Amino acid sequence: MSYADPPGGCRRRRRVDASDEAAVAALIAEHGVTALLNATDPRLVMPLFRACLAAGVTYLDMAMSMSLPHATAPYTQPGVKLGDEQFALDDAFREAGVLALVGMGVEPGLSDVFARFAADHLFSVIDELGVRDGSDLRVEGRGFAPPFSIRTLIEECLNPPVVWERERGWFTTEPFSEPEVFDFPEGIGPLECVNVEHEEVLLMPRWVDAKRVTFTYGLGEQVIAVLRTLHELGLSSTVPVRVGDVAVSPREVVAACLPDPAGLGHTMTGRTCAGLWVSGVGVDGEPREVYLYHVVDNAWSMREYGCQAVVWQTAVNPVVALELLATGVWSGRGVPGPEAFDAVPFLDLLTAYGSPWGMREGG
Repeated sequence: MSYADPPGGCRRRRRVDASDEAAVAALIAEHGVTALLNATDPRLVMPLFRACLAAGVTYLDMAMSMSLPHATAPYTQPGVKLGDEQFALDDAFREAGVLALVGMGVEPGLSDVFARFAADHLFSVIDELGVRDGSDLRVEGRGFAPPFSIRTLIEECLNPPVVWERERGWFTTEPFSEPEVFDFPEGIGPLECVNVEHEEVLLMPRWVDAKRVTFTYGLGEQVIAVLRTLHELGLSSTVPVRVGDVAVSPREVVAACLPDPAGLGHTMTGRTCAGLWVSGVGVDGEPREVYLYHVVDNAWSMREYGCQAVVWQTAVNPVVALELLATGVWSGRGVPGPEAFDAVPFLDLLTAYGSPWGMREGG
């Protein structure tokens, strides 16, 4: 955790065990911290979340509390869903007068903002909110080098994907189900997208009226094949196995063998796209489809900020949200997602930061 001294002071950095709820709350109180941005592994969401409730300070995260598949029917029924542990504390945050803005990265985050914008300004009836993400990123000399945490990639791709429908509520499917080809903008082109587990499906139906909500990801055949192989070999497991005299987590071994995603930028080329496909009836009463999207070119983000595209695209969104909260443009209490707030100030500020979003008619 880091914090800034009052104006005229210097920024100092402190280390704290993020799994120690009491230690985090004490550090918040000691230094008068007013907001905590959680950029840690999802396994640490709940202690940081509870620490902010105890300390009475604003909380933001970019990934929500973890899921647990249904014990007997994992591919038809959800068990513990992403964010369930956090939403269970909504009343407690409201009573304490504290805001916890959850899912405020790029995905989840920006597509949730797009959902609010579509509902308020583009559509009178929404049939489907479909998050569609993809990229043409390549890392020189490596056939498989995820641009973000392999731990997160394994979790969201091998856990049962969640779909929401008005008549059924939330339900699950098989990993990599319902493949479709989606044509991504700005030169990325067509990619096969498949269902994966992601927070947007658990967030959007709570605040935006739609008949169906989905999340599919343009992983590509090679990534899907690698993930399937890791799973079949038991290398996706977090349960330690004994190797000689040492017990090790197979997933941690995989993570240790891969390069740090934050350091890939200098050997990476291509663009990443986060976006939301929306279908339904426009405000003019006519059928309409649009794709609202945000593309970041790795060459641009490296040149301007020294960060690879996925890292930068993820980080800019909570920065925008923090500014809106600090200025009072966004405010509230409880545990809302991004779609609970006016989208226009967010999208305007994102553009002002030099990273404009786009809209394509026809999906």
